[in-house]
Amino acid sequence: MDKMRVKPYLINSIYELHRLLELSKPEHPLVSVINFAEIKCYSEAYLRSVAYNFYCIALKKNFEGKMKYGQHYYDFDEGVMTFFSPGQVVTTDIVDNLKLEGWWLVVHPDFIRQYPLSKNIKNYGYFSYAVNEALHLSEKEEAIVENTMKNIRQEYGAIIDNFSQDVIVSHIELLLNYCNRFYNRQFITRKNSNHDLLARIDELLSEYYETDQFQEAGLPTVQYISEKLNISSSYLGDMLRVLTGQSTQQHIHDKLIEKAKEILITTSLSVSEIAYQLGFQYPQSFNKLFKNKTNLSPLKFRQSFN
Repeated sequence: MDKMRVKPYLINSIYELHRLLELSKPEHPLVSVINFAEIKCYSEAYLRSVAYNFYCIALKKNFEGKMKYGQHYYDFDEGVMTFFSPGQVVTTDIVDNLKLEGWWLVVHPDFIRQYPLSKNIKNYGYFSYAVNEALHLSEKEEAIVENTMKNIRQEYGAIIDNFSQDVIVSHIELLLNYCNRFYNRQFITRKNSNHDLLARIDELLSEYYETDQFQEAGLPTVQYISEKLNISSSYLGDMLRVLTGQSTQQHIHDKLIEKAKEILITTSLSVSEIAYQLGFQYPQSFNKLFKNKTNLSPLKFRQSFN
């Protein structure tokens, strides 16, 4: 089966999801909080690879198996959260007869369509994380997530009034903001491994110029670095902002300028020759970037050392 590309099964509605999980009819057609302890895991082969037509926010416990998101697998442990946007393909291999615990919030885009969250939800970077970037929670954080999801469940399970949707959307936004905080904490608590990643980025950029890859590919890109590190560009950018206060592109530019300074000091190449050597199509672009970073033109910088 691994040799054949399996077409993902599209789950269009929350009603269909409940049916597949052998749950009772959802209390609300556009939002649902599902208790993992009440469901059966997907056992049919055609449901191993699925795409949901709604947002999925899950807190999983006692998960044994593999979940593939994009081209790579999540790393799992106690108190793990995952986030999927509509249309993203998820492939799961779960141990049979597993007693899974946790909570699963599913929200159809139509439910938040008339709210600012409909646009703002794209700003929560963890929805685009692709590789090994599940959110690992402490016990206190886990309790906050559980309580917020239970509040959503209680709200749509009560008598619906003119304020019900406003309240539920507010709870969803609160949950997303908490998760932003928890992800930032995770970057900090994993600082040692992230510093190792930072060192690897610098190695990649050094190798890029030492092996003359720039002559064929041009300037190194954010996509190039993220693919080499086997992490998504979103996660890479968030991690670098925590460690250095800069975006990935800014970090690449800093390393580029360091290389440019070295060439300016140690060779007699013209500025245009250096620009082409570094992968710039136009010397003017190199001049502009160098001056923005150093407040000096390349020639002024060289003259200051001479």
